[in-house]
Amino acid sequence: MDQPTTAEDVKALVQERKIRFIRLWFTDILGQLKSFSVNSEELDDAFEGGMGFDGSSITGFNAIEESDMIAMPDVSTFNVLPWRPEEQGVARMFCDVLTPNREPYEGDPRHVLRRALERAETMGFDRFYVGPELEYFYFRDSKTAPGQSPETLDEGGYFDLTTLDAGSDVRRDTVLALEQLGIHVEYTHHEVGPSQHEIDMRYADALKMADDCMTYRITVKEYAMKYGWHATFMPKPLFGENGSGMHTHQSLFKEGRNAFYDPDDQYFLSDVGKAYIAGQLKHAREISSVFAQWVNSYKRLVPGYEAPVYCAWSRRNRSALVRVPLYHPGKEQATRMELRCPDPSCNPYLTFAALLQAGLEGIEKGYELPEPMEKNLYHLSPEDRKRLGIEQLPETLGEAIELTAESELMLRTFGEHIFNRYVEIKRQEWDDYRVQVTQWELDRYLSIL
Repeated sequence: MDQPTTAEDVKALVQERKIRFIRLWFTDILGQLKSFSVNSEELDDAFEGGMGFDGSSITGFNAIEESDMIAMPDVSTFNVLPWRPEEQGVARMFCDVLTPNREPYEGDPRHVLRRALERAETMGFDRFYVGPELEYFYFRDSKTAPGQSPETLDEGGYFDLTTLDAGSDVRRDTVLALEQLGIHVEYTHHEVGPSQHEIDMRYADALKMADDCMTYRITVKEYAMKYGWHATFMPKPLFGENGSGMHTHQSLFKEGRNAFYDPDDQYFLSDVGKAYIAGQLKHAREISSVFAQWVNSYKRLVPGYEAPVYCAWSRRNRSALVRVPLYHPGKEQATRMELRCPDPSCNPYLTFAALLQAGLEGIEKGYELPEPMEKNLYHLSPEDRKRLGIEQLPETLGEAIELTAESELMLRTFGEHIFNRYVEIKRQEWDDYRVQVTQWELDRYLSIL
């Protein structure tokens, strides 16, 4: 199905495909998908003035006394949902959230990303491409007994293709559904952990990709549910196994050319590319609460499980925060950086906006990129890392959110409304967590203290 470009295209498709309901999608501040349905006969009203809703119950949106919001559908995101019945089908469109006087709402994560993209445009970059790799687990159930781990479906490992990979059928159905939803899938495979999987989407413009990440997450969950299973993007659901990451490939283009590529540089990286990477390394600690936004995210970001924690870059070394994939002749357009620390449960709009703003800051202020670190950073002593000036990501959400709270870059990226609400919500999550008494503490201390 060709993507519609006008309201008339959408209405014609709705008639042709006998679509009965259209779900209007948007996200709250934490990246949770929100939705309400309109009857297909309401489409004219939706396109003309948007659809009003009460924003006071949406996390991070306005309080009740100023809660009127308008969801304005983006026609380019219209797609039929493949997991709904064929007859009297259901479609969806992502929405921009507006205030009653038709201004972009400052609490809308999609607007935060649009603002970051506008900054890139004013600096001469017409494309910000993002290619995230989202990993996830399939479990038998969404609930566990006290003290028990979730039950996996297999004991398969990286790239396994045997009866060990119990998820291959549901994964195939998921890929077919994603393609019906206009998402180009490059490849899929079993990941390192038992019952862990990855479906890689082809890179796209950042705004489309943020929409696609939201679509990907709900599609994976819907198809798991069809098989009676539970899919989770929780960063670290199993103790002693790898967590789930969202390695995020990024590049900037200017007039159709990759702005990161320089044929005369030893790393084939332009000054723009180097300064962009330097921006992400310099600001990684203060952005950490956004790309790793849950208490559980910091159980993944520990040395020894493939998740990087040291603020350095490399070409081969997967223990570094940033990897620059090796250049292949004739593939100039593929020059890019890969940030390896985000996890797949982040808010993609806020994450891509923060990463772009950090990179643009590096370009604008001419940050110097340090030398690449090709040795395994886990094997360096703390003294060696200190001597080399290699910083480490925060070890807890509590540490991370205080770094964000002091960050002028994050205040500018988010705007005052989201910035204040985000810091408040995350401080509360950390406070709720740190007063818990865990099974580990009872096992460790109760009998001896």
